[in-house]
Amino acid sequence: MRFLAPHVQRHARRWVALLLLLPLYLLARLPGSPADLQALTQRFRFEQTALPVVSGPEVRSVRPVHPSVRHIAGWISVVGAAVALHDLDGDGLANDVCYVDTRTDQVIVAPAPQTGGRYAAFALDAGALFSRATMAPMGCLPGDMDEDGAADLLIYYWGRTPLAFLRHGQTLDAAAYRPLEIVPGGERWYSNAAVFADVDGDGHADLIVGNYFPDGARILDAAGSGVEQMQHSMSRAFNAGGDRVLLRGATAAVSYRMVPDAFPEGVGRGWTLAMGAADLDGDLLPEIYIANDFGPDRLLHAVSTPGRPKFELVEGRRTFTMPRSRVLGRDSFKGMGVDFGHLNGDQVPDMFVSNIAAPYALEESHFLWVSDGPPESMRNGVAPYRDRGEEAGVSRSSWGWDTRIVDLNNDGVPELLQAVGFLRGTINRWPELHEIAMANDQLLSTPATWHSFRPGDDLNGHDHNPFYVRGSDGRYHDVAREIGLGDSRLTRGIAVADVDGDGRLDYAIGNQWEDSALLRNVSPDAGAFLGLRVTRGRGVPVIGATATVRLPDGRLMTAQADGGSGHSGKRSPEIHFGLGTVAPDRALEVTIRWRDAAGIHTRTYRLRPGWHDIKLEREA
Repeated sequence: MRFLAPHVQRHARRWVALLLLLPLYLLARLPGSPADLQALTQRFRFEQTALPVVSGPEVRSVRPVHPSVRHIAGWISVVGAAVALHDLDGDGLANDVCYVDTRTDQVIVAPAPQTGGRYAAFALDAGALFSRATMAPMGCLPGDMDEDGAADLLIYYWGRTPLAFLRHGQTLDAAAYRPLEIVPGGERWYSNAAVFADVDGDGHADLIVGNYFPDGARILDAAGSGVEQMQHSMSRAFNAGGDRVLLRGATAAVSYRMVPDAFPEGVGRGWTLAMGAADLDGDLLPEIYIANDFGPDRLLHAVSTPGRPKFELVEGRRTFTMPRSRVLGRDSFKGMGVDFGHLNGDQVPDMFVSNIAAPYALEESHFLWVSDGPPESMRNGVAPYRDRGEEAGVSRSSWGWDTRIVDLNNDGVPELLQAVGFLRGTINRWPELHEIAMANDQLLSTPATWHSFRPGDDLNGHDHNPFYVRGSDGRYHDVAREIGLGDSRLTRGIAVADVDGDGRLDYAIGNQWEDSALLRNVSPDAGAFLGLRVTRGRGVPVIGATATVRLPDGRLMTAQADGGSGHSGKRSPEIHFGLGTVAPDRALEVTIRWRDAAGIHTRTYRLRPGWHDIKLEREA
């Protein structure tokens, strides 16, 4: 350094000092572990079993794709794994699994492992409505679409519109489900999200579908010609297939009509990978969260009336010190998962959203949108939420997909689950992806400008799914390795249900190009619980029904019946509360609110801990 000019030496010394201090600064930012963390980890234990495999067509590990995107076939092939838990055989337990095996492009229905061989696992048969040469299933959404008391299956695809598989007969096998086109006409959609919700408040579950590649694309046509289109921006892409609201008719027949003007103009053209629907302001009309890849997520406030679904865009407010990307609705990230739950005790649902947040990767973060204002502010276009992901310890993990906010040991404090992983291989392709991310947006939509992403390349392919537990310091800590869940996965979907009826919630994971699995909850010393199966009419789940429990100390807990929020994992529609130390014979005040075409209804019960079947007498 003595050969440098004095002023250059001074600047060089400063840079050296900064470089020496940087590791200490980063180390100081790492959160410590609270004293109770080891004790907390001992309260969780899971038995992991692979989901059954059904023999079928040729096994693949990459998709045949259009010639213009063949050099990025690895990138195109990273989605499709999906899983749902539901009561499909009508035995009163959500102990059946429906999942997509990407290796064979089959949608498989089976008893959840370790719940008895009640029937043989089988693959759904779409007949001539499905061609593996140009289509691929992306998700399984259970729901009673014809309102006859038996669960049907909505399967959404790349390469075609969704199909309804309607249940009939008593025996559960492939012949028990008949495929039905709910959007006839031969359109090619590329759907990556679907959720049931009563969007207009008439008492019937409607359907919202989120799409990815542009409508009409031929991404999976290996014999196609021309050039396919990618996103036209890494942070503001609005050239995707449109998101749709499909309103269900009020008759017993399964019929839907699209409502093209349900969303505000310019909203609904992002590259959607996940959707969530939940009532955020207490009027029992569902708000919609749209998690978009390559651009801002959207929160839509419901102002619907029966027969007329309508939503208005709401966004967070930015302060002087707040980065734009931590403002709800103004981010530039890669939204891939969303779930609702209660984290701060104020009865307003909070949201856990996945983006990309891996070390030395794209410098993004996951969101933990926690309510911090009156929900009525949505009427004025303001989203009353602030991102607390960094403060809570969940902003950084890996390449995220599905998320879940769920109480797995019934202590009244929810855990946070996350599905992660992108492309598994041996060649690190983050340098190439960084180049693409920094390139001129005008080049992105043309596949020829992309670097190759083929089998053997790696982008966060060796990470484990985080399992976050809240410690006494108020932060969440990933304890997956400590509880035996530290093996690497390429997980896309997380489904939650109590498959054995013991009150401890279990979960299943849908994995890409490998076995999917059930994680049965055998955690010791779990607390008391209250579970509600809320139905109407012939046993139709009341999606969106809200239950509030008053605890002995006066605190209130609230939860809603979910209709399939997330990326490609679907929880069952039962309502579940962890009650902690509540005595098993203590009757609790439980209030259930629901909406139909006649308006909002309320009913109050006195219920002891355990599972309860609640049939609402009033029908739409």
